[in-house]
Amino acid sequence: MISGLLGVAFEKPSTHDFVWSCWGGSGLGCFNFIMFLLVISVGAFVLMFWTAFRKPQIVPGKWQVAMETGVGFVREQIVVQMIGPEGMGFLAFLTTIFFFITLGNILEVIPGINFPLNSRLAFPLVMALTVWVLYNYIGVRKHGFLGYLKMVMFPPGVPTALKPFLALIEFFSVVLVRPFTLTVRLTANMIAGHFLLATFFLGTIVLFTGTPYVLGVASFALGVLMVGFEIFVAVLQAFIFAVLTASYIAGAMASEH
Repeated sequence: MISGLLGVAFEKPSTHDFVWSCWGGSGLGCFNFIMFLLVISVGAFVLMFWTAFRKPQIVPGKWQVAMETGVGFVREQIVVQMIGPEGMGFLAFLTTIFFFITLGNILEVIPGINFPLNSRLAFPLVMALTVWVLYNYIGVRKHGFLGYLKMVMFPPGVPTALKPFLALIEFFSVVLVRPFTLTVRLTANMIAGHFLLATFFLGTIVLFTGTPYVLGVASFALGVLMVGFEIFVAVLQAFIFAVLTASYIAGAMASEH
């Protein structure tokens, strides 16, 4: 089996890695590998919180401590830092964002799966549009429609001559562009990570078929290092998405200038 594997010609990673056919027909919709990953991510998310907090103990066990540490991290490093104590009402939302994105990203390094859920555009886009609706709703509810537009488009300290240009830029960036930047940042990083790991490990197979074998060993060692790096990136991208979400909420909640 090993000799047969090593004899296979190298097939470079391509966009075909992101195309999956339906399983068992499409009579009730297309359930494919991507939807399977979504089920895994949602199931893991629910299971993590259910097992940790269904019967919370005064003297918590190791798993409850670990999950409380994760929630505490979101509370202290995202909610308090970006919004302040008044942002505690958004703790559940931001915790969901952080953990769900992390779980979807970490699938990239799970043996047998090796594919990040958030490399598919639809999932980051839905989350980004949810964030867009939320922070704009908060801004309009607090300041009124016109008051919110005024706060967004006319920041203080801008020379009068530049206000028309800045107003257009601010409206475009705050109201229109943010969901797309959130989407592209997360999706692009996960796609890049997938291609990076695929290149190293597929390259390892090819290099072991030739000489010197040390090249295959080096490629495999670098691939293992990149796995560690991708775990870091998976958590980092979830953190960045949650921090930006919190900053947008904080901006919408800010008092008028």
